[in-house]
Amino acid sequence: MKKMLSLALAGVMALSLMACSAQNGGDSSENTSSPSSSQSGGETQNGGAPESVTITSLNANKEAAELEVPYDPQRIAILDMASLDILDALGVGDRVVGTADTSLEYLQDYINDDIANLGTIKEADLEAVMACEPDVIFIGGRLASSYDALSEIAPVVYLATDTELGVVESVRQNATTIASMFGLEDKVDELMADFDARITALSEFAAGKTAIVGLVTSGSYNVLGNDGRCSMIGREIGFENIGVDANIDTSTHGNEASFEFIVEKAPDYIFVLDRDAAIGTDGAKLAQEIMENELVMGTDAYKNGNIVYLAHPAVWYTAEGGISALDIMLQDLESELLG
Repeated sequence: MKKMLSLALAGVMALSLMACSAQNGGDSSENTSSPSSSQSGGETQNGGAPESVTITSLNANKEAAELEVPYDPQRIAILDMASLDILDALGVGDRVVGTADTSLEYLQDYINDDIANLGTIKEADLEAVMACEPDVIFIGGRLASSYDALSEIAPVVYLATDTELGVVESVRQNATTIASMFGLEDKVDELMADFDARITALSEFAAGKTAIVGLVTSGSYNVLGNDGRCSMIGREIGFENIGVDANIDTSTHGNEASFEFIVEKAPDYIFVLDRDAAIGTDGAKLAQEIMENELVMGTDAYKNGNIVYLAHPAVWYTAEGGISALDIMLQDLESELLG
């Protein structure tokens, strides 16, 4: 199967090379500094920089593994918004030759006629990726099943947020990994300089307070634990998340809960991520319409103005793990809790 995929992708390249080169401003060979063969730690003849570096990322089995990638790659294919966020923050976004669709406002500059459309963060267009001749490809967890197929095209950097490590430290670690591919490690500390202090301020506010954290989707409220989306609220910021048992897996879309359940738990705060708004579901009700029913409006959380609707749901849902995303997520909480 793998050999057949290689032959198929090779055929696609032969048909698509001229189109992609024209789309990105001419012969791709003029825009590529990475040699076709390299050794980690080797030096180029004229610059003294390594031809490649070895980083640690995840493999198809979601296990940490060493990966050799070109140093200072010139052609980057992006299928993960958190990685695009980090590349943008590091100032190397001009290397992006193809990206997945995104509704994120602060990354809209990467959706244009000069950058190839590579599909979505859930389903890659392999032909489009191949045609762009990337030096390296970035993916997130939604494309783990496509890791091997994409690896036939170029090295695949697969990074994720580790809830045990925490969102902030995951961002710092992943940003450092990406920065090492460009010799920009020193820039990471500068970009993340104030995050720890902001977390501390929010933690002081959250001390001793209970919360239910969840997302609204298809008219229901699904509770989330500290093992996936929005885990920062319970883990790093420190609200006592009383919505779920610690042993229950909620990382994908949470576990559906009744509004009677919310009344029974009586949390001090209720945090709401509007998934339908995040993914642009046509005709969906707003989270506020769903949450502010007779039962919820009888809770102290509602009466005290302590229902927090996360203002940038698309960022929380699709870009958690990015540097700018982390800034926006903290702003969402600060404006509601500390403002």
